[in-house]
Amino acid sequence: MSDEHIIETRETPAWQLPAIVVLGLIAVGGLWFGWNASSKLDATQQSVATQLKTTQQAVQQDVSSLKDRLVQDEKANTDLQGDLNVVTKKLKITQGQLKTARAEAAKLNDETTQKLTALDTSVKGELATKASSDDLKNVDTKVGGVRTDLDTTRGDLKMARSEMGTLIARNHDEIDQLRRLGEREYVEFTVTGKNKPQKVGNVTVELKGINQKRNQYSVVMTVEDKRFEKKNRALNEPVFFYTSGTRLPEELVINKVGKDQVSGYVSIPKANNQQSASTTSTSGR
Repeated sequence: MSDEHIIETRETPAWQLPAIVVLGLIAVGGLWFGWNASSKLDATQQSVATQLKTTQQAVQQDVSSLKDRLVQDEKANTDLQGDLNVVTKKLKITQGQLKTARAEAAKLNDETTQKLTALDTSVKGELATKASSDDLKNVDTKVGGVRTDLDTTRGDLKMARSEMGTLIARNHDEIDQLRRLGEREYVEFTVTGKNKPQKVGNVTVELKGINQKRNQYSVVMTVEDKRFEKKNRALNEPVFFYTSGTRLPEELVINKVGKDQVSGYVSIPKANNQQSASTTSTSGR
């Protein structure tokens, strides 16, 4: 019996090749999806890092700005405390001046009454001892002159007084009466037109607004390069201000308003002029 070689051949199933191709495509798709996801993740991380950096910079700027504002607020607070101390000291001085002014006014009134009583006694004595018409005319002349002086003095006493005890003039005639007292210097002025600064004595006055119905005005005052705005002030209401090296306040009074126009005066204590001259002489040495 001869040996027979039997060769057995196996054929590859037809479904394996498509399956391998599909698996390969799935693998490639998975790789592409993973790479895409990784790229997006990197881009997202970079975007987040950029935003975080921007936010940190903004926060640092805000913190720096807050620190600067805090420093400015602390400086402003210090300046305000210093100004408050100065005002408090000056207020103590002005309260004493007010008491002195009231005492002087009371004394002046008493002296006027005493002079009137003495004059009345003197006139009655002269009328009793002198019978001629010429003597009577001389006595009448003296009485008339004294009455005029007395009326002037009474008119001075009837003027309104400020909180500092100073008399407030309402017109040019009353300003002349105050000049005759010799205690202060009076600089009269008229400002015409808004936003037109005008130098008056030691202050620059700039008209800002007028309410004629209410007799009110608004001005900006500049004293030694410092600006002060006074809004809706009434007529004959004094505005007090100080200059360097002086102890007594100066005052600005507006006693007349018109269309874009105000008139008034600046009152300067003569003691301030002496003090300023002394300060200038000392500084010159």
